[in-house]
Amino acid sequence: MVTGTSVPESTSALKASNAHPESIYATAGVHPHHARECDETTIPALRVLAQNPRVVAIGECGLDFNRNYSPHPDQEKWFSAQVELACELGKPLFLHSRDAMEKFVEVIKRFKSLPPAVAHCFTGEKAELHAYLDLGLYIGITGWICDERRGAHLLELVRDIPADRLMLETDSPYLTPRDMRPQPKARRNEPSHLPHILRTVARALGKPPEQVAGETTRNAKAFFGLP
Repeated sequence: MVTGTSVPESTSALKASNAHPESIYATAGVHPHHARECDETTIPALRVLAQNPRVVAIGECGLDFNRNYSPHPDQEKWFSAQVELACELGKPLFLHSRDAMEKFVEVIKRFKSLPPAVAHCFTGEKAELHAYLDLGLYIGITGWICDERRGAHLLELVRDIPADRLMLETDSPYLTPRDMRPQPKARRNEPSHLPHILRTVARALGKPPEQVAGETTRNAKAFFGLP
């Protein structure tokens, strides 16, 4: 799954998917970091991209009140616009939320007929997790769970995620698992590191890796509508 974070990056993601149809799908969206760059052409451009069957979700969209690369009003405006687009097209939502739980939940609750949605790269605490589960969201777990400094709390929290709403991801090229040995020379995360994350999650759940792999793969295929 190659994630779109702006209109140009979403276009590139679709090109990658078209070039490798046997292995790559794409999303189309604008990350909150880029919300300040949006204008009246943004949603029409995403609508055109999203009508391609290789584009299987809207996003990465949401709110980021940690880095604050875009003003909060811009983030909220274009997050809402992308949720509305997903509702219009019936496409799943690939969501980002960092240090913005209250406003994030408020925006989501405005939409009564929300399509399937995943809280991508979940790194929060128990209250945030359960708020998202109460909204019906899927939860995406990355290599953050392998970081003994920042992600150790996820080793316990992951047990609260229902088996039919857990998904695994790398967030490559970011969040290379800190406990990989040896560490990749370029310290660049790659999809090939997903089995390492899988094994960490399986240990935390007390399940065989093969079982967790099967459950999360079924969830992802159902969520994104993949064959």
